[in-house]
Amino acid sequence: MGLLVLATVLGNALVILAFVVDRSLRTQGNFFFLNLAIADLLVGGFCIPLYIPYVLTGKWRLGRGLCKLWLVVDYLVCTASVFNIVLISFDRFISVTRAVSYRAQKGMTRNAVLKMITVWIAAFLVYGPAILSWEHITQKSILPEGECHAEFFYNWYFLMIASTVEFFTPFITVIYFNLSIYLNIRKRTSLRNENLSPGEEDCEMSFQGEKREHTIFFVKPANRHKCEKKASSLSPLKKASRLSLHKLENQSLNLNVNQDLPPLQVEVKTKPHRNGFYKTTENIYNTTRRVDIGNTMANRFRLSQDKRVAKSLAIIVCVFGLCWAPYTLLMIIRAACHGHCVQYSLYETSFWLLWVNSAINPVLYPLCHMSFRRAFVKLLCPGKAKIHPHIFM
Repeated sequence: MGLLVLATVLGNALVILAFVVDRSLRTQGNFFFLNLAIADLLVGGFCIPLYIPYVLTGKWRLGRGLCKLWLVVDYLVCTASVFNIVLISFDRFISVTRAVSYRAQKGMTRNAVLKMITVWIAAFLVYGPAILSWEHITQKSILPEGECHAEFFYNWYFLMIASTVEFFTPFITVIYFNLSIYLNIRKRTSLRNENLSPGEEDCEMSFQGEKREHTIFFVKPANRHKCEKKASSLSPLKKASRLSLHKLENQSLNLNVNQDLPPLQVEVKTKPHRNGFYKTTENIYNTTRRVDIGNTMANRFRLSQDKRVAKSLAIIVCVFGLCWAPYTLLMIIRAACHGHCVQYSLYETSFWLLWVNSAINPVLYPLCHMSFRRAFVKLLCPGKAKIHPHIFM
């Protein structure tokens, strides 16, 4: 239990500290991870420590007032954690399916903060008013002395409605977002494969010049044999300056690519370094080479990035489902039979799974998001980040 508290507090505190120290993390999507970390930090710093003496002794010794406060905070932060996962899923869904509008709002942190506040208000409204006012509405309390649980603990109707809002609807929603992202990526991958004939790959091209030159050019994926054939038709000269475009699939580049730019029309032009009064234009593929590299490169990079987003989101959602489903189902069943048909140890185990989720979430950030991994390494191993900066590229 103590290890769970330590892991939850340290892990989520590290996420918050990384967000404060590393300004590059302060994007709209990462604000929602910050919100999730705040909720999980409260779980480890407040909810679990107060519950440990209760579960060890079997008796609540902190009074009814603190019991109410503990219940409100516990239900609040757990529900806020769920709603934050929905918000993160929605943000990733928009970033993949509506990339243009998403990038236009990427720096608008005000909208992100408003969504974060809305999550906390909605989370409180699910259970907060019921916890505070249930015994006043019913004009009696069913809570025995020395115990601490909500007055609606055995009210099946209320728990069914609350569980639908807290778990079933969010879980179905995030599954929908994940499925939509998967289908979107699958469709784009299929279209990309149709546009490339078998055996096509990125090719590199070399140009030679008699004088020192500055050559800038782009190359779209093409058949290597054709590329070499066309390049060999250029006049061979003495000194060579070479620029190559290699495959990007296996590289993680820190680039911002605007895939919405119109197709670029590029000519290869050679300019002498000094004392030159002429400009020559080498024509590739007969006349002027019109390159569609803007869209090609942007789409490829974006597709690779979206695949990583989909994988990371799928992992977070699967962990969320595994941690929350047992408790939610057992809570409803237990309420229906007033606790007689569910073993206490089984219910208690499912209850702790909710808090385990709060300890796991910080681990998922560096595994699934390069930006958090970079920030964590800067905080924990600053020397390594300076010596090996290429590990983040």
